[in-house]
Amino acid sequence: MALRSRGETTMKQLTANEVKELLTKQDLNIVDVREVDEVKEGKIPGAMNIPLGLLEFRMHELDKSKEYIMVCRSGGRSGRASQFLESQGFKITNMTGGMLAWEGDVE
Repeated sequence: MALRSRGETTMKQLTANEVKELLTKQDLNIVDVREVDEVKEGKIPGAMNIPLGLLEFRMHELDKSKEYIMVCRSGGRSGRASQFLESQGFKITNMTGGMLAWEGDVE
């Protein structure tokens, strides 16, 4: 069993299929942290694009009263984005597997 340091929280996570299923039932606030050229290849419909490198400078565009799902190519960058935003007081869930695991519609 891994010990966590004090104050460390366990990141909330959903699989790509769980996110796809939730989208059929409700609107979600999805933030895609991939680079602009990656997003041009397709993103989850309605997702907002804020590249990871700009997140610190654009987090004022997010509302702390809302919950957000973070997405990237494979789940690594969105995991880092999730940890950062959680540390800033946001309610965040990371989509594991990223767009590589996404089987839903893209725009």
